[in-house]
Amino acid sequence: MKILLIRPKPHKETIGLQKVMICEPLELEYLGTYIKSYGHEVEILDMILEKKPISFYIEKFNPDVVGLTAYIAHVNIVKEYAREIKQIKNCSVVVGGVHAEVVPEDFDSPFIDYIIKANGIKTFGQIISALQNNLSTENIEGIWGNNLSPIKETTFAYPHPDRSLVKKYRDKYYYMFHNPCALMKTSFGCPYNCSFCFCRKITDGKYFFRNIKDIIDELKNIPEDEIYIVDDDFLVDRDRLLEFCNALDEQNIKKKYLIYGRADFIAKNEDVIKRFQASGLRAVIVGLESGREEELLKYNKKSSVEINETAVSILNKYNIECYGTFIIGIDYEKKDFSNLYIWIKKLNIKFINLQPFTPLPGTELYDDYKDTLIISRDQFEKWDLAHTVVKPVKMDIRSYYFNILKIYYKITMNPVNILKMIKKYGIKECFKLSLGTSSITMQYIKKSLQKEIR
Repeated sequence: MKILLIRPKPHKETIGLQKVMICEPLELEYLGTYIKSYGHEVEILDMILEKKPISFYIEKFNPDVVGLTAYIAHVNIVKEYAREIKQIKNCSVVVGGVHAEVVPEDFDSPFIDYIIKANGIKTFGQIISALQNNLSTENIEGIWGNNLSPIKETTFAYPHPDRSLVKKYRDKYYYMFHNPCALMKTSFGCPYNCSFCFCRKITDGKYFFRNIKDIIDELKNIPEDEIYIVDDDFLVDRDRLLEFCNALDEQNIKKKYLIYGRADFIAKNEDVIKRFQASGLRAVIVGLESGREEELLKYNKKSSVEINETAVSILNKYNIECYGTFIIGIDYEKKDFSNLYIWIKKLNIKFINLQPFTPLPGTELYDDYKDTLIISRDQFEKWDLAHTVVKPVKMDIRSYYFNILKIYYKITMNPVNILKMIKKYGIKECFKLSLGTSSITMQYIKKSLQKEIR
């Protein structure tokens, strides 16, 4: 069968980060590799990078099955893709991805044949096999609507992704200064339970990981030097991390790593961070979330302001970039924005991501705020963790956006930070990143100038 796998392009209303990062569609590479092993013809289409409309590629490839992956902000785009696809070709349309696994009903559409709610790779393979052999799909547990209760997988034994499936795009995949950049995933789920995050829902609360030998074998075949490990949290088990570092050295693998990690692990395991830095750790995305104890408690972070500060100081000590992410509470007033800026400056963080508080569907907090939304659930393209979906309590929306922009500007345009970045990454890379951040800033400014801000 001919299988076309598509990564959608974000809606024009979405405040996206494509100007500062475009990462490879790893989930589609896994799907494609698995399906290819059964003799099917597979092509991956990255609509973020393509210029022509979806209809052009459907007519060109003439697929039997189209697979679409999506986050919450893509729901309407994917439904529109499915409608266009069905107008051109009577093929099967399958949708999956993290949002489909948590809130599958959001993708309900007469133009979508199958919504995968569990065990994505396995379920997709079962659907393809059934279609190829003209069999019923009613007993496939991972399909939403079959009213079955699938048991989520707790191991990952699929073949390594065939990265040649995106060969024509590979030199365009990057993450800020990590350029070009390849993605890896080594664990699934998260052992923590932050109230704003739905990661645990995807694996039904289970956390499991691949063995180090398998990870090293995959690393050996990745041509890029920059590796972005997209585990929800890579810094979980100190013994596993030390085993990973030792294996890197034994195999003489010289690469640079960008990872997600929690502040409490970093604060408690300085020796591991130092060891990992010697083996290539270059940057850590840390969910600091807040400089207020009451907010950390509300988010169930199991951390503290002191732990956050210790973690950042350790990363700074070993010259590891800290990409700090923060949640902007809807109860913020001007003084809270000022205090946050002062705290970020004190921590000496150059790279920040400020996210308005967003009670994502599927999280514990959603039910608490579902009656106060100012962006409705069906405006999926604005559920991008950049729009304010809940009305700020103490400021008007325009002022709220303005204060977010103000912190971004004061941190990223700080002359000392700019000089440090130029010295470390060069003028060309810094100029490129500046253009990207300026584009995102313009999206916010346009949003702030709208007569009715939503």
